[in-house]
Amino acid sequence: MDPIFYTVQSINGDYALLRSEQGAELSVTMFLLPEGTDVGSTLKLEDFQWTLL
Repeated sequence: MDPIFYTVQSINGDYALLRSEQGAELSVTMFLLPEGTDVGSTLKLEDFQWTLL
């Protein structure tokens, strides 16, 4: 599985709204994201694991 890169667009309570480089939006629970994730953060999803860049 190739990595997919997302930017955090907003955080609303326990959920973050992410936008991929291709423009697709995804809502993810903050529990699954790395500690320190904030609005504007860039995340990489690879092999079902999130990495904060």
